[in-house]
Amino acid sequence: MKSILRLLVRLLFRFRAFNESALRTPGPVLLIPNHTSWFDWLFIGVCLDSDWKFVTSSTTAQKSWFHKFVMVNSRTFPIDNASPYAVKHMAEFLSKGGKLVLFAEGRLSRTGTLMKLFDGTGFLIHKTHAKVITAYLRGAQRLPFSPNAGWKRCFPKVTAHFSDLLSAPHEEHLSTSQSRALFTRWLRDQMVGQQFNTEMDFGPDSIPAAIMRAASDEPGKVILEDATQTKLTYRELLIGAQLMGSRIAQATTSAASSPPRIGVLLPNVNATPVVLLALWQLGKVPAILNYSTGTATMLACTELAGLKHIVTSRAFIKRAKLDAAPFEQAGVKLIYLEDLRATISSLDKFIALLGSFFNFQLSTFNSHTDTAVILFTSGSEGVPKGVELTHRNLLANVRQLLAKCDLLDGDRFFNAMPLFHSFGLTAGLVLPLVRGNYIFIYPSPLHYRVVPTVFYDRDCTVLFGTNTFLSGYGRKAHPYDFRSLRYLFAGAEKLQQATAELWAQKFGVRVFEGYGATECSPCISATTPLEPKHGTAGRFLPGVEHKLEPVDGVAEGGRLFVRGPNIMKGYLNADANAKFHAGGGWYDTGDIVSVDAEGFVSIRGRMKRFAKISGEMVSLTAVEDALAGAFPHYGLRCATAVVTRPDEDKGEALICCTNEPKLTLAEIREAIKAKGLSNLCVPKEIAVVKEIPKLGTGKVNHRELHAMVQPAK
Repeated sequence: MKSILRLLVRLLFRFRAFNESALRTPGPVLLIPNHTSWFDWLFIGVCLDSDWKFVTSSTTAQKSWFHKFVMVNSRTFPIDNASPYAVKHMAEFLSKGGKLVLFAEGRLSRTGTLMKLFDGTGFLIHKTHAKVITAYLRGAQRLPFSPNAGWKRCFPKVTAHFSDLLSAPHEEHLSTSQSRALFTRWLRDQMVGQQFNTEMDFGPDSIPAAIMRAASDEPGKVILEDATQTKLTYRELLIGAQLMGSRIAQATTSAASSPPRIGVLLPNVNATPVVLLALWQLGKVPAILNYSTGTATMLACTELAGLKHIVTSRAFIKRAKLDAAPFEQAGVKLIYLEDLRATISSLDKFIALLGSFFNFQLSTFNSHTDTAVILFTSGSEGVPKGVELTHRNLLANVRQLLAKCDLLDGDRFFNAMPLFHSFGLTAGLVLPLVRGNYIFIYPSPLHYRVVPTVFYDRDCTVLFGTNTFLSGYGRKAHPYDFRSLRYLFAGAEKLQQATAELWAQKFGVRVFEGYGATECSPCISATTPLEPKHGTAGRFLPGVEHKLEPVDGVAEGGRLFVRGPNIMKGYLNADANAKFHAGGGWYDTGDIVSVDAEGFVSIRGRMKRFAKISGEMVSLTAVEDALAGAFPHYGLRCATAVVTRPDEDKGEALICCTNEPKLTLAEIREAIKAKGLSNLCVPKEIAVVKEIPKLGTGKVNHRELHAMVQPAK
């Protein structure tokens, strides 16, 4: 019967199983698969010998003769879920060398992804010291009998991936309840990590290939929309990329050579992802310029990347009040989308559309080690650096996030974060394109009144933003504007307590905070509904290794170094690149963090944003956090930031910069004291500025602010 069933699933579902040799280990052992369809028992069962038994519910078995036939037989271990002795009976069976298959979620997934694990499984591991094998069923969520709300197919491809034999980290000094929580968390980490590793090994290895995989499932799905209310389906996106790619190739090919890197100077509009896909299919590397930094900085980035061509738009150049002349004087050719579109005839579009029904794909020359994009760091504390991120880097970060978050096929993304920012590019564009989710891309995150209205009008469910932007939306929005919001992610700067409370009280929404850097594609850690801990930046994503190096004067935590598949290929800047590669793949975040016993990361501040006062290290970030929202009587416009000056007596002195001229040192001292900070954290003086300078990402431009308040030499 096993051979017949194996042949059947092989024919119907192209079924394959990997690492089956792990299943032949002697007991006691637990096999823990994810649970997405009614046929999971079949896919697992055809891989098992007769000494394995499935844990089933004796209560559910009474529903019908079919349930009883399937759930109560020689290959099952029926238990009463409501009985306190259920775990005891399983423990007794395991202690005799038994081998059990247990669906630790306790129910079929309603999301198509891993849901919560019942801690009874952790208790079972604690009591029996049984070995564990995890299993990842890939593709079973697409079966018609899977209860999640996503698209279905009668005979999707299904594969089973079994881990090696795992041993849980037993610690004798822990109580039973602590051990249960530890083992449950450990088990979930193993299952999340296995999903991530499997997707990396078996999924497409370039961004165009991953997008084409999603497009082949739903070619007619509307996937993109911008502020002009122009909608693009997957089919239209790929056709547009194909046509645009051929025109860009003609415009950039010269008698001398065809440059590998091409600049992109465009806002958040549908044309931008079309251009990115067009460049990838040509084997080119887009270097996305940050237009908010000004012409001088963009020219420096252009020179750093060795750009000879930049794809842009006349309408955008005019609207953003950018001057094209300096680029042309520097020998850089600007390629205007308006000119490229004029060369595409209706016949060209018809032929491309017709061809898409026979060969629905882009020709692509990308491998996973090729550079996918060049982004430039924010420059908040120095000159921007050019960061090379590969296709593998970006896809790794996408898959890390998908393994941690229970996104649904019906989720609708709203992305106002600029695509020159790694947060906006990876989480706000590449992830939903690869995952198959609708995206509304909006040109500016600064339209605090408009963004909530458009979000409401488009029934979006996922929103990204920095603390600055989220605070602005929260203040201006109607309480009903975010009625459909499921996921609200904050990144790029520390989430302020006042912002989190505003969203909780006004909209009933919990803000999930993430942490990362451009060099990390960008996400390193994140809080999620399954792993929330307010005030932290969540737990590290699967595949991310970390180490903390001690910092003189810092008692708790250390300087964070990370390594993993999402860490950049390197810098364009020679000195910075040499320093990075000398570290053996470890990236120095420059941040002081602490990591608690559960693995949650707390950001203490940037190394560059610590001041040494009277021999003690003081976090400027902590001082800014204490002052943020501490002066509501001055109105919502009141803003503060902290910089330093040399001080002969104490080494350094703190300067509080504010746009509120009435703010006093006494009020600042009270706010610092209320947060429990020491007197060393109290600024020595106040510097009143017209406005706190910000970068295009919403971060405070500390470099510019520092220059504004320094005494003239």
